[in-house]
Amino acid sequence: MDPQHPDDLRAGRLHHRELAGLEIRDCEVSGLRLVDCYGSDVHVAGDFERVVVNDVDVTAYVETELDRQHPVRVLAREAATVRDYQVAWEAVESMWRATLDHVRSLPEALLHQRVDGEWSFVETQRHLLLASDAWLGNAVLEEDSPLHPLGLPHGGMPPDVSASLGLTLTATPTLQEVLEPRRARMDTVRDLVVGLTDRELDRVCSRKPAEPYPDQEYVVRRCLTVVLKEEAEHHRYAVRDLARLTTSR
Repeated sequence: MDPQHPDDLRAGRLHHRELAGLEIRDCEVSGLRLVDCYGSDVHVAGDFERVVVNDVDVTAYVETELDRQHPVRVLAREAATVRDYQVAWEAVESMWRATLDHVRSLPEALLHQRVDGEWSFVETQRHLLLASDAWLGNAVLEEDSPLHPLGLPHGGMPPDVSASLGLTLTATPTLQEVLEPRRARMDTVRDLVVGLTDRELDRVCSRKPAEPYPDQEYVVRRCLTVVLKEEAEHHRYAVRDLARLTTSR
């Protein structure tokens, strides 16, 4: 057990425990094993390199099905050339344009609702704003003040670190208030991608995205890929939750 985190369960064992309704969120679970367990409606979501269910490796099946349902994931993951990145960003913009056209017909209050503890639609836009601010505005473009205060960090970032970055976690902006800086940043990304060159793709950035990212080498192509993946995955989450919210109305 980690003395700094006395509640950690690393290498622990739960035996004959009642865990119905248990939620494990933002945890590192490499090597996690659920053995001889039983129940119904088990939901697993996250970034897993390999998943085995009842001795069947389902990793490839899950990835293939997600790619089929959300083809922008493939473009984001496999981008390698300048043209690949341009095509992927065009797809990202088209994807969000269609979703936002739909969202404008929905009540504003619905866009602030969470589903099963996940971010609301507005919160998702705030997170994507921060992602592009940090990975492109700060690391790639080296802007003087790249981080917009409405940006929303990942759930594991300590509040004091968020405050040191100038982020206002307690803000409750409307969708329009978030979309204004979000659209401006997306325009900046488009300009960057349109003017991209092979040399620029492989340039090593002199800054890291933000604290508390580690001090290591950040190449422009890596930063672009992170932004593309963030856009693709969080769009998937957003439309999933919007579908649940609108069907329950």
